[in-house]
Parts: sequence; structure tokens; C-alpha cells
Amino acid sequence: MRVFYLHGFASSPKSTKVAYFAERFREHDVELRVPDFNQPDFSTLTLTRMLQQLGAELAGGGPAALVGSSLGGTLAILAASAHARLVDRLVLLAPAVMFAKPGHHLLPPERIEEWRRRGALPFFHYADNAERELRFTFYEDSLQYDPFNAPFHQPTLVFQGLRDASVDPRTVEAFAKTRPNVTLALLDDDHQLIASLPRMWTDIRAFLGVDDE
Repeated sequence: MRVFYLHGFASSPKSTKVAYFAERFREHDVELRVPDFNQPDFSTLTLTRMLQQLGAELAGGGPAALVGSSLGGTLAILAASAHARLVDRLVLLAPAVMFAKPGHHLLPPERIEEWRRRGALPFFHYADNAERELRFTFYEDSLQYDPFNAPFHQPTLVFQGLRDASVDPRTVEAFAKTRPNVTLALLDDDHQLIASLPRMWTDIRAFLGVDDE
């Protein structure tokens, strides 16, 4: 079984969720592969680069399951659409399905205009615990992608916190509502979903068919 974890914006392979799920999968002799989308440099990050990086890793074997968190969930959706034969199923954790569209929490109009004018802006990078500059090309590139309407047909399990201040639960509900391949679990949790890790693992283990013995 190949399982990839796709970390979120300004996160890394060293996040709390990665550590938790990597240990759970290890207990069942499954390696959790975690590409580092900060490489080679956070300032030049784009969704296109992330897709190319993931596509290269997926090409090295059989169909894989993708576990994507926030922006990583956006990436998982886009990869399932672009690389349908290489993606078996999806697990989405608070997926940013409206990413880069008007009203997104990271991108108020005045901040976009400042970003455009200056060419780069600092964003807090949780993995580095410091601000890191990101070029405006990240935003420009993202506008060509529409995760909310992207066509994909793989079985998909979505976890969304009802107290999420970053991704609107109503948007995720609307995303799941018209897709018969998507099962949505609404949780009493925030964007990080840390309190729900054991609950999510129980569902993920069954969804992916991980042996319980």
C-alpha cells in the first residue's frame, strides 16, 4: 500500500498530524510518504510546482492513497483529477476547496493588492516558527486551479471541523453534497483537528483497509 501525506500551507513533514499518522501507519507496516513542498525554497512555492513534485513521486509505482491537509487537501483533489490512474482514494482534512478565490481568509483584497505591488509578502511559517517571504506568483498561479469544481471520482473521506476559522464548514459541505463519491464527517473541532486525531484514525484505517491485527 502506498500512502502519501500532503501537508498544508506553511507547514512541513514535521507537523503534529504527520507524526501521529506516521506512527499509526508504522504500527501496521505501512510507510507514510511525506513530500516536503517547501523545497527547494518556500518563496517560490506554487500549486503547479506542488502538483509536479507529487506527480513525479506518484509515477514511481502503483495507485496510491492521498491524505491531504488544508492546502494539501486542495492538492490531493487536483492530483486525483490530473493523475486519475495513479490515485486510488482520498482522505481530506479541512480541505481548502475555495483556495485563492475571493473571500479566502489568507487573501483579502487589500492584501492581494499589496502583494501584487511589492512582489512578495511575509507569511508566518508554522514549521519554521518565523515569517517567510512568498512571491506573488503563488497567487497568480493558483488562479488557474478550481478545486471546488475539479472532476474526480475516487472514493473520498472528508473530515471538517465545525469551529474551523480558516476553512468555512459550509463551503466544504457544499463541496461534498453533490459528489456521491465523497463521505463527509463534521467534527466538533477547529482547523487543526488535533483533538479528533484518534477518531479520524479509526475511520481512516477502515477506509484504507489497514489490517487491524
